[in-house]
Amino acid sequence: MKPLQVIDSHTEGEPTRIIIAGGPDLGAGDMATRRALFARHHDDVRRCALFEPRGWEALVGALLCEPVDPACAAGVIFFNKAGMLSMCGHGLMGLAVTLAHMGRISKGRHSVETPAGPVSFELLSQDTVRIENVAAYRHAASISVDVPGRGIVHGDIAWGGNWFFLTKARPCALEAQHIPQLTAYAQAIQDALNAAGLGGKDGLVDHIEVFGPPGEQGANARSFVLCPGGAYDRSPCGTGTSAKLACLAADGALAPGETWVQESIIGSRFSAHYRPSGEGRIIPTLTGRAWIMAQATLLRDENDPFADGMATG
Repeated sequence: MKPLQVIDSHTEGEPTRIIIAGGPDLGAGDMATRRALFARHHDDVRRCALFEPRGWEALVGALLCEPVDPACAAGVIFFNKAGMLSMCGHGLMGLAVTLAHMGRISKGRHSVETPAGPVSFELLSQDTVRIENVAAYRHAASISVDVPGRGIVHGDIAWGGNWFFLTKARPCALEAQHIPQLTAYAQAIQDALNAAGLGGKDGLVDHIEVFGPPGEQGANARSFVLCPGGAYDRSPCGTGTSAKLACLAADGALAPGETWVQESIIGSRFSAHYRPSGEGRIIPTLTGRAWIMAQATLLRDENDPFADGMATG
């Protein structure tokens, strides 16, 4: 494996590590095709970039690719500790400030290709990004799942670039000191959904989103989001906020263009609104902030027993 050139950023507290050079050659197919090749033949790159001792559980990765459409600023494949992702809202904001840091884009509107489809964004300032996500929709409303030791939990299943189960049922207040309890609760829901075979159109739900009242004035709700692999999202979660907008739109609880401010478990925020897209779908728009943290070269010594990362759970 060649040395990996990476740029690290965080979006409202959630880290992203983008491989800008040294990654595998995945050919010239679309991002979904390249993602499949990455997962099948180059998973050692994902593990090397994200797993301890070079990474940590909350770190989300991305591979910068040349786009199929030359009008796009870039192509990108997102991944985390558990595997490949279709899209990543916070990661796209991190990608935007990374491309600006590299001198590849300036303020204004741009598009990137993702495995979930093309996504547009606007770089508003050095650290503020507005993204127009892929179409989001509610797949199933008010479903019930029997969670062992927790009882019946009701919620919606929605797509926002990833599959989410969204519920207002919570075991405690959505405060940072309760993160271990919330993690266990969300994981129990995830396990129960998987056991029951409940999911979206193309597979099982892979994110759990628990909602409650906001912690501070100016927000509409606070959420705790459990991501694949068992880490919680430090940001308000871009694809999760998109899924929430889809549910609100389906319920008639949020009008097109009306602002929804989503707060994360640590108090950071995304501002969001949507426009209808037809066939019960919406196009979400989200605004958040991201900052460059580091630029580095990741080295891999063949004699290192943890060259491909450590399996820490």
